Amino acid sequence: MHELLPWLRLIGQRKLRLFLGAALMLITLLAGLGLLALSGWFITATALAGILMAAGAAVTFDVYVPGGGIRAFALTRTVGRYLERVYNHDTVLRLLADIRVQVFCSLAASKTQLRGRGSDWLARMTTDVDAMDTLFLRLVAPTGLAALLSLGLVVVLSLLAGHVLALVVAALLTLAFAVATLALFWRTGARSFRQQASLEVLRGEVIQYLEGQAELTAAGVVQPYRNRLLADAEQWSQDQSIIDQRSGWHGAISLLLVNGAMVAALWLGLQIFQTGATSGPVISMIPLALLAMNEVYGMLPEAFARLGATLAAAQRLNRDSSHGQATPAGESENSGVMESAEASTRTEPSAPGLAWVGVKLNGLAAEDATNDQKVDEPPLPGFSYSVRPGEQVGFVGPSGCGKSTLANMAAGLVTASTGCCKLASKQGPVAPGSRHAWVTYLTQATQLFDDTLRNNLLLGDPGASDPQLFSVLATVALTDLLDELPEGLDTWLGAYGKQVSGGEARRIALARALLRNTGLVILDEPFTGLDEATRALIRDRLSHRLAGKTMICFAHSPEALTQVDVVVTLESPG
Repeated sequence: MHELLPWLRLIGQRKLRLFLGAALMLITLLAGLGLLALSGWFITATALAGILMAAGAAVTFDVYVPGGGIRAFALTRTVGRYLERVYNHDTVLRLLADIRVQVFCSLAASKTQLRGRGSDWLARMTTDVDAMDTLFLRLVAPTGLAALLSLGLVVVLSLLAGHVLALVVAALLTLAFAVATLALFWRTGARSFRQQASLEVLRGEVIQYLEGQAELTAAGVVQPYRNRLLADAEQWSQDQSIIDQRSGWHGAISLLLVNGAMVAALWLGLQIFQTGATSGPVISMIPLALLAMNEVYGMLPEAFARLGATLAAAQRLNRDSSHGQATPAGESENSGVMESAEASTRTEPSAPGLAWVGVKLNGLAAEDATNDQKVDEPPLPGFSYSVRPGEQVGFVGPSGCGKSTLANMAAGLVTASTGCCKLASKQGPVAPGSRHAWVTYLTQATQLFDDTLRNNLLLGDPGASDPQLFSVLATVALTDLLDELPEGLDTWLGAYGKQVSGGEARRIALARALLRNTGLVILDEPFTGLDEATRALIRDRLSHRLAGKTMICFAHSPEALTQVDVVVTLESPG
């Protein structure tokens, strides 16, 4: 269960919303319990009054107060249920947004390489995060409220009908609670855990099957691959069926025990009534109050049947979005950057972007950036180079020589299999875990979001003013585009920036990178998709904007570089 602790602490930051949501659930459940209990008392009291009147006795009976109470409970339950559903589902969506942002930021800040397929990381942001929605609305709140209401009801029964009845009811409710929670988790937890993990594998296999139709057909293995997918899907469905069956049985047994407590309370209550210790209407309240507990206990099985899947999702999120407790191979936090010491004990300056950053690449070799297997001839075998603070260096070479791998290493996204990549500012070494705060990295892939031009740019600097945005757009020669856009900075770019051309999208991504005020700027093929005239114009403007910063640029040829102090040629390993 310790896997859930980081996420419980995260959702605990919204204490007020959680408290109000739980209060609405409690009010709704209490209204339902009060409605049945008061109705039972009222019906019994009315019947007794009618019998006495038929016998000729004078009876005074107030029907207005209990009748008004019943209507009040009914109205409270209806309104409370509506408000609870709306408010708590809004809370869950906010909590999932908090978790998703936390996961995204942790992945973005991770100093380790994010290995695996893109579908795996999409699963972290969608399926695994969505599995965490059971934490509050289906797990924590219902379990806590069930325990609280059960304890409260037992205390009230002890006061109204004596300790014996209260102990019998307490024993049956405790057994019902255990059957719906711990026993169900014991019987479904491992299977649900395995099922959540297999779902990710199955999704990846389906994507590979769809994308690799041509290759599979050419190799004549379409049918075997399809059969394997069907077998995996069948196994997943069988696991789900077993989980649903066990959840249903445990829910039925739990409710049977609650109803058993109701029958026991009625039987013991009649004996108490015969002794004259309490009145008939009060005795009739007790079974109906217990009947209302069916709603409380009915909420528990679903969450505990899915708890194994929630734990599996939390385990993967903890693993893949960790901030990195371990130091990458070849990079010691106690060793100095640029031959200085005390990297792990030095405090980073509060404004990292205002300091230059130097880079030392020593004896590097790398693993394949797309999977966990080392390649036969790793890129950059034994490569070493030092970039001094404030220096601007260009690396050129053919495809496959390791340019992007070197860029990923400098940015902290790829860990060297041998050697080390170190950063140091004027104030001292840059700790591996805080490298992302010192580095701006423009990758080869241009990523624009389905949002306005302004919001796409503000990802680089959320506090940037309009004049700053106009200035950086002028640097990348997008002033004419800005004048043509119907709503200027507030023009919607569409999904993946489809409203602009590829070259314009590349320049928007470059502008966004330039807005970040960091000591080290890494540009991987910054002029992709641009003609020579536009490239020359932007190259001149970039030299002024990047003046004084440490910059590393990667390109296939010197003509595709920004203005640099030194050009280093990388040779292909082959």
